Amino acid sequence: MTENIQLPEYQVESLKRLAWRSLRRHRAGMTGLVILILLAFIAIFAPVIAPYDPLEMHPHDRFHPPSPTYYFGADEFGRDIFSRVLYGARIAFGVGGISVSIATILGVIIGLVAGYAGGAFDAISMRIFDVILAFPAILMAIVILAVLGPGSLNAILAIAIVYIPSFARLTRANVLMEKNKEYVEASRAVGASPARIVFRNIFPNTVSTILVQITIAMAAAVLLESALSFLGLGTPLPAPSWGSMLSVGRGYLPLAPWYGIFPGLAITLMVMGFYLLGDGLRDALDPRRQ
Repeated sequence: MTENIQLPEYQVESLKRLAWRSLRRHRAGMTGLVILILLAFIAIFAPVIAPYDPLEMHPHDRFHPPSPTYYFGADEFGRDIFSRVLYGARIAFGVGGISVSIATILGVIIGLVAGYAGGAFDAISMRIFDVILAFPAILMAIVILAVLGPGSLNAILAIAIVYIPSFARLTRANVLMEKNKEYVEASRAVGASPARIVFRNIFPNTVSTILVQITIAMAAAVLLESALSFLGLGTPLPAPSWGSMLSVGRGYLPLAPWYGIFPGLAITLMVMGFYLLGDGLRDALDPRRQ
């Protein structure tokens, strides 16, 4: 019989409460959390909040300036920019969330196995990731989409591939620090299997750094999705992607500056929210600060 060596339940709950209390005292972290909750609420209830369908055209109101009728103005087809910005939050959260989820799952699994087992798998996987990390994220994503073709699904896959190495290397580094500690040696001594040691003993001690990395990766994924859509490689028109709205709106800046301002502000707000939350989580989950 083997025993799972872990903290008692009351100690785990105590650490969770301590981390939450620390996060609540972190002004920047709470500001980021409030921003993201507000944006998530907008994304979920966009059909209720938006005054118009994002694809609905009003030809007689082309480039209508911001007003009580069109809060953020209208575009070249008379579509309500406010409604399109609200629906754009769905695309940003959807593409970013799915791609980062894929990158997290695959990257963490590869990092756990590579860090604990070592050997040829570790050497080969890390060299492949070194090649991916040698290129800027936007360039690597463009190369992948050049092979797969443009589109939302391919953009999700490209973004996931770009950020898998970050999660894998971070997880591997944590495993290398943990695998020779006393609690792991104790698990080996009582006959625990490598899979049990990795996923039941070592993995819980890497969760805090992975959570912080997720927030950073989400901010980067939102920026990357917007950049790809801006270049015409991501979410295709007429879908209300913030990046594609910026791309079209830049051509009308002298005539309708609001066309590019509001999607740009939306991207800035979401990215800032993720970075602020990540900063708060980093401080709250750092045991040296507790």
